[in-house]
Amino acid sequence: MSNKPRFSPYIQMVLATLLFACMGVCVKLASAHFGTAAVVSARGLVGAVMMAVIAWASGSSLQTKVPMMHLKRGFAGVFALSLWFYCIGRLPLATAVTLNYMSSVWLAVYLLIRSGLLGGARVDRRLVLAVVVGFVGVGLVLHPTLAREQIVAGILGVISGMLAAMAYVQVTALGRAGEPEVRVVFYFSLTGTVLGAMSWLIPGLTNPTPLAQMPWTAWAALIGVGAFATIAQLLMTRAYAQGRMLVNASLQYLGIVHASVFGMLLFGERLSADGIVGMLLIIGAGIVSTRLKPADKPADQPANK
Repeated sequence: MSNKPRFSPYIQMVLATLLFACMGVCVKLASAHFGTAAVVSARGLVGAVMMAVIAWASGSSLQTKVPMMHLKRGFAGVFALSLWFYCIGRLPLATAVTLNYMSSVWLAVYLLIRSGLLGGARVDRRLVLAVVVGFVGVGLVLHPTLAREQIVAGILGVISGMLAAMAYVQVTALGRAGEPEVRVVFYFSLTGTVLGAMSWLIPGLTNPTPLAQMPWTAWAALIGVGAFATIAQLLMTRAYAQGRMLVNASLQYLGIVHASVFGMLLFGERLSADGIVGMLLIIGAGIVSTRLKPADKPADQPANK
């Protein structure tokens, strides 16, 4: 966790997007045997253990003076993560990833609403246009790409992006309160572990495969979800801390490209021309929204994944 960069922050960002795509692959593989609750809980448990080890090795304290802020951030982030993992298990990988990346557009919506409520604030028309383009992209991604039985999962994917934006606002507040990245990620992971385990009690969220018949590959995928996500999270956080925000924000959308390639190679997924255009519109809207919104502390943004 040394602050001295060993290699370019932009290489770290590219690696992070690749590892997040690997996480998506593991989620899809694990979801064939485990319920969403188990996948979320395992992602949290592996992440919490890894962050506790990093905190111990670096001498960082996990004690916090703002537990309620962590709890609010945890609830928003875990619900976003749960919906996203549910979508990954039921939608083409690239589609699910793209819908979650709508979080930047939802942040723009939040800023526009806040400006309207405050009154008198000048609204940037380019930001409004970016929001409109983003939602046009969602329409193109959902309509031709999804079968009728997948529409509900697609809508939940859109909501996951909205909740991810809410989680980002909370993470920004934690950064301003002086909470280090290790502590933020640890409590998010811990909240995911607890909420995921509690949701096992909800009817319909049990594992489709009995534990006694669970193949070892499913267990490996379950561990991979947490390991890939946590390492990617740290790489992306450090990339934002060491590099230029706008460059990193643009590189972050490589995750959609990685997910598309993995989806085609591993799951035989194919995207229509309209779906590809929709993804490009969402990517463009997200990048424009990032460039136009006020430069809040960006370093902890990846903590919502």
